[in-house]
Amino acid sequence: MNNKTNKSKEIFLYGILGVPIAFLGFPLYIYLPTFYVEYIGLNIGVVGLVLLIARLIDMILDPFIGRITDKYNNFNLILIFSFIILIGLYFLIKPIYFSTIWLFSFSLLTYISYSFIMIPYLTLNSKLSTNSTDNTKLAFSREIFIIIGVLTALIIPYIFLISQDSKKSLELLLNTILIIFPIFSLIFYFKLKDKEKKKNESKQENFLKSINIFFINFPHHKKLFIAFLLNNLANALPATLFLFFVKYILNLEEKTGIFLIVYFFSAIITFPLWIKLSLNFSKKTTWILSMTIASVAFAFVPFLNHFDFSYFIIICILTGMCLGADMALPSSIQADVAQKSKKNNNDISGVLFGFWAMITKFSLALAVAISFISLEFTSFDTENVNESSLLAIVILYSILPIIFKALSIILLSKYKLT
Repeated sequence: MNNKTNKSKEIFLYGILGVPIAFLGFPLYIYLPTFYVEYIGLNIGVVGLVLLIARLIDMILDPFIGRITDKYNNFNLILIFSFIILIGLYFLIKPIYFSTIWLFSFSLLTYISYSFIMIPYLTLNSKLSTNSTDNTKLAFSREIFIIIGVLTALIIPYIFLISQDSKKSLELLLNTILIIFPIFSLIFYFKLKDKEKKKNESKQENFLKSINIFFINFPHHKKLFIAFLLNNLANALPATLFLFFVKYILNLEEKTGIFLIVYFFSAIITFPLWIKLSLNFSKKTTWILSMTIASVAFAFVPFLNHFDFSYFIIICILTGMCLGADMALPSSIQADVAQKSKKNNNDISGVLFGFWAMITKFSLALAVAISFISLEFTSFDTENVNESSLLAIVILYSILPIIFKALSIILLSKYKLT
């Protein structure tokens, strides 16, 4: 009983770092681009290009950061870069020089620091557990706290009545992060740092040999990577176009906050259900079930009209319920693979999660490219949205994601962890 209690405490403590990590996403991805255009005065095209280049460099570095994660103590890396990222984020939001060089330098520092936190954090999923069940519980703990962090970051500007002012919202989130990130990081470090196994338990191969070992020992894993990419892309497209869909298709822009809160809250309350299903059946089967339910819900989106608040709320609930499985189960399966690599006396966990992080970032970038380029071809104009643009938004928001999820399901059904 005592061992069970200790393990539950360990799972809880592992998850709490997800809260400050989630808080970082809002300044970096939601408010920062608008801030540099509206308040710093940089050209919107220049801001977009600078942030894209910084993200691409960060994305390319992810597998190499993963290799560093395999060589050094994960907790030390997380603690060190938890403070470095605060420096980068502070000077991003409080710039001394209003220039593109400043934006590029500190955005790159912030993105890379984020990767040096997130990749070791994901890798610890396989290092703190001893079996597949623990992998699942750790993954769900992490994602529950990440969603709690997202919900909190979403609600705080509304509580302080500054949600309409992106500059004040950004500064409020920065001040909150400066307080909570060191606190959560130190608790995470000192409570769990002794749990990581020593690095000399497995051979430490060079980067290229690690990749070769992976493809020899796990030939079917390519299917998992591609399925993950397609499913991520299916999730990223609606996320990218959510505001457009609510504003131009539903004409319910003032209800945006309610839709998001319902969506994320639905994810939180259904986490226990997905855990139970994955333990009773399998992670793969449960993940396929969640993607199927989300696809069926999205199939009704093209039939929505102006002011269909109730129907869209139902869709938000159903797709939100599936979010938890989509977030936790793929990384839990990846943790199983990482543990099998250690059994073969070749620990390549960091490299695997480095590629995992790279795929996530690539799918987000690809979703933005597909969405905005497609809308550009329809002559999209925010002041006067034409019928072609409205049709494109519906197709990109709902129909294309269903196709990607269907392809992901087909690949995943053929995947075997052997």
